[in-house]
Amino acid sequence: MNKVFFIKNVNAENLQKLLLNLDLGFLQEGFFVALKTHFGEDKCENYVPAELYLPLIKILKQKKTFPFFTDTNTVYVGKRANAVEHLILAHTHGFKIELLGIPVIIADGLKGNDFVEVPINLKHFKTAKIASDIYHSDILICLTHFKGHMLFGFGGAIKNLGMGCAARPAKYLLHNVLKPKVKIENCTGCNVCIKYCPTEALTIDKNKKTILFNPEKCTGCAECIHVCKQKVFSIPWDLSDKQVQERTVEYAYAVVKNKKDKCLFINFLYNITKDCDCIPKKQSVEIKDIGIVAGYDPVSVDTASLYIVNDFCKKDLFKTFWPKIDYNVQLDYAEKIGLGKKSYSLVEI
Repeated sequence: MNKVFFIKNVNAENLQKLLLNLDLGFLQEGFFVALKTHFGEDKCENYVPAELYLPLIKILKQKKTFPFFTDTNTVYVGKRANAVEHLILAHTHGFKIELLGIPVIIADGLKGNDFVEVPINLKHFKTAKIASDIYHSDILICLTHFKGHMLFGFGGAIKNLGMGCAARPAKYLLHNVLKPKVKIENCTGCNVCIKYCPTEALTIDKNKKTILFNPEKCTGCAECIHVCKQKVFSIPWDLSDKQVQERTVEYAYAVVKNKKDKCLFINFLYNITKDCDCIPKKQSVEIKDIGIVAGYDPVSVDTASLYIVNDFCKKDLFKTFWPKIDYNVQLDYAEKIGLGKKSYSLVEI
C-alpha cells in the first residue's frame, strides 16, 4: 500500500521535517528537476508563497541537481497566456532568482506551442501534447495548492499534472467539451466577458446591446462564467465536467509516463478557497491552514488530502462548494487507467 506522509501546519520548517522523512534517492547529480507549481493569477493572493519552498531548494542543490520552477501558459486572457507576461507575474509574486537561487522556466515556450506528443492510447486521447521542458526533465516534483475547482470539485495533484503540464494547444482539447449555457435575458451589455474571451466566441449585438455567443468558436475555457457578474453564463451540468476530468486524468498519465519512480507529489492544504488560483481576484479563504501531504502516487496523495480536509472540517467541504460535481470521477478514472491507487497508509510526522 502506498505511503502518504502528513505534517500539520504549513511553514518552511515543517516542509523540511517532511522532506527529511521521504526517500529522495531518485535525486541524482546532474538531473534536471522540474518543480511544477502555480504562480497565481494576477490579483490572486492565495498561492503557496515562494519562500516556503526554500528547504526543498536547499536539498536539491545539496544533491547537485538542476532544479527550476515551471508552469505552462493558459488559454484564457490574463497575465499567464504567454511566457513574457507569465515570467513577470511569477517574479512579481516572489519567484525571484535573487531569493530562490533557481530560475523560472515556462515549460511550453513563448506562446505555448513547445510540446512533445506523447502516445497514450486511452479513451479520449491517443496522444497528449506535454510541455517540452517538463517532458525532457529527469524528475518532476509537483507542488500543489489544494483547493476547490468549478469543474473538478477540488484541484489537487492530478489536476496540477494534467491541466498544468499540458501545452497551451492541448488546453483547448481538454476544455472543448464545456460550452456554457447562456441566459441572454440577464445580459446588460457591459462587454466584460468579451474582453476575457480568447477566441472571439463572444461579440456584441449592437441592436439589442447584448452579447452574441458563437459556440463554434468557444473552447470551453470558462472564463466568461468567472467574470460575468450578471450570471449570464453557467456550467452545463451534464457530462461536461466528467469529460473534462477524464481528459485531464489522461494528460496526467501522459506527464508521468517517462518518469517512473522519478516523481514526488506535495499538496499544501493551505488558504483553501472555493475556486482555483487562476481567478484574477482576491478570494475568501474557507480554511487557513491544515498541513502538508506528500507521496509518490498522485492518486493516493489527492485521496489522502481530500479525507484530511473533510475530517478537519467535519463535512465534505468540496461538495459544499460544488454540490453538482462528482470529484470521484477523477480519482476513479485515474485508478482505472493505472495512474495510481486510491488506497494509502498515512504516516503522520
